[in-house]
Amino acid sequence: MVKRREVLKFVLGGMAGGIATALDAHAQGLATTSGAPQEAPRGFVLGEPVNFNPSMVTEAAGALSKQPFRALPNDLPEVFRDLPYEQYAAIGQRPGTAIWAFENVGFALEPLHRGFIFSAPMQINLVADGKARRIIYDPSKFDFGKLAVPGNVGDIGFSGFRVLVQNGDVFSEVAIFQGASFFRAVARGQNLGTMARAMSIKVADPRGEEFPAIRSVWIERPTLAANALVIHALISSESVAGAYRFTLRPGEATLIDTECTWFARAAVDNFGLATMSATHLFGSIDERRFDDLRPSVSEVSGLQILTGKGEWIWRPVANRDTLQISTFVDDNPRGFGFLQRDRNFDHYQDDDQHYERRPSLWIEPIGDWSGGGVELVEIPSDSESNDNIIGFWKAKQPLAAGSETSFAYRQFWCWDPPEQPPLAITKQSRAGRGSSPKRRRFIVEFEGDILSLPQNAAALKPKLDVAPGSITAIRTFTSEDKKIYRVLFELDPGNETSSELRLVIEAAGIPISETWLYRWTL
Repeated sequence: MVKRREVLKFVLGGMAGGIATALDAHAQGLATTSGAPQEAPRGFVLGEPVNFNPSMVTEAAGALSKQPFRALPNDLPEVFRDLPYEQYAAIGQRPGTAIWAFENVGFALEPLHRGFIFSAPMQINLVADGKARRIIYDPSKFDFGKLAVPGNVGDIGFSGFRVLVQNGDVFSEVAIFQGASFFRAVARGQNLGTMARAMSIKVADPRGEEFPAIRSVWIERPTLAANALVIHALISSESVAGAYRFTLRPGEATLIDTECTWFARAAVDNFGLATMSATHLFGSIDERRFDDLRPSVSEVSGLQILTGKGEWIWRPVANRDTLQISTFVDDNPRGFGFLQRDRNFDHYQDDDQHYERRPSLWIEPIGDWSGGGVELVEIPSDSESNDNIIGFWKAKQPLAAGSETSFAYRQFWCWDPPEQPPLAITKQSRAGRGSSPKRRRFIVEFEGDILSLPQNAAALKPKLDVAPGSITAIRTFTSEDKKIYRVLFELDPGNETSSELRLVIEAAGIPISETWLYRWTL
C-alpha cells in the first residue's frame, strides 16, 4: 500500500519542479527496484522502474487536492514555443519507433511532441508486471522536417500520446490524448471529429472557465487476447484534482469505459461530466451567413438524449449570433450524446474534411447520477476550426470544498449508437424565411418503419407547441412508401427574440416519434 507521506512527496515534488522532478520524487518516495534506464523495444528510453498500483493515482489526487494549485512551468525551449501549426504538424515520430509496435500486443503508442498550442508537459509512464517506467524524451526519435532543432533541448517530456490499433500488419489511429484533458477516438473507418474532455469546470461561466490538465498517465502493457488498453491519469486544476481510469476497446465501435474520482480543492457549482465538444459552422437549419460553396460544414447533427423516464429527445444544433445555453433537466439519464446522423457526402461536398465520416459519441451513465441536466452550449463561431458546440451532464448537487466524488460512464465512439429509438427519428431539419420578414418557415422530416404500420399511417398527426409565439400554416406530407413524414410550419415570434419549439408525431394520441426540440433566436 502506498503511504500518505510517500504520495505527498511525489505530488509536491512533481508540481513544484515539473514533469521530470515529479518522476524523481515519485521514485524516491515509493519502493523501487534497482536498474538503470533501459531501451523500450525499438522505441524510447525508459526510466528506472517504480512499484505501481492503481490506488496510487487516487491517493495522489487526494493529496494533491489538499495543496495549493500550482500551474505547470512554462519551460518549453524557444525553438518550439511559438511554432505555427504547419511547422508543428510537420513534426512526427520516425518510422520504427512506435512503442509496442513489434511486440504483437494489438496496440502501439506514439508520444506526441510539445509545441504550437500544446506547450504543457504530460508525463507518460508504461506499466508492466507491477512496475512503472517513465518514457524519456529523445529528439532522435522525431523527424522535425525543416525545423532546425539544437541538440541540447533536454528532457522536455511530451504533450500527449496517440494510440494505434493493430489490424494484421497495419496500425491505424484509434485515439489521441493531447491538450488539457481533451481526447478523441474513432470507430473503424472514421476520421477524428468530436472531442471529449475528462473534466470541465465553469464552461461558459462569466467567472472564467478552468481547463483541468492531465499531468501524468500510467499506461498498462496490453495483451493481444484482452484487446483492451488501460490508461490511468492524474488531473489537476484550480478547483479540482482527479484520478481517472480509461479502458479503451477498439472495434466496429470504440468503447472507452471511464471511472473517475474527483477531489474538490474549493466549492464548485458549475462542472461538467462526460463533456464533449464539436464543430458546427452551418447546416440546413442555420440562417445562411457564410459564403461557402459547401452545403454544410458540421461534424455533429444534434444532441440525442434518452431520459431517465425513457423519452427520446432530438435537438438539432445551430451556430447562433449570441451565446445560447440550454439545459434538459433529468434524473439518472439513460444516455446522451452528439450524433452525426447525416452520412451523405453530397450534403458536405468536402474531399478534405469528410464530415460524413466523423464519429458519433454516445454516453451511457453507470451507477447513480441522481438529479441534474444535460447542458448544451452553442457558441457563435466564424471558423470551422472552433469546437463551438459543447455538451455535458451538469449535476444538481455542487461539489463541496474537500469533498470526494466518484462517477463512471461508458463512451461509444461509433457510426450509430448502441441503442436506437424504437420510434420515427428526425432525418433532417430545415429553416428559412417565412411569409414575412419576421416569420421563419421550418420543415422537419421524420423517418421510420413505425410510420407505415397500418394502425398508424392513417392516424398520423403532428403535436406542435411553441413558447412564446404562435404557429401557423401547418402542413404535412407523406412519402409513397409511408416511411417518411414531413411537417411544414411557420413560426411567428411576434416581438420576441427567442422561442422554444417542441414537435412529436402521434398516432391516435400515442407518440410514435422522438421528441424534436429547437430554440429559435433572432
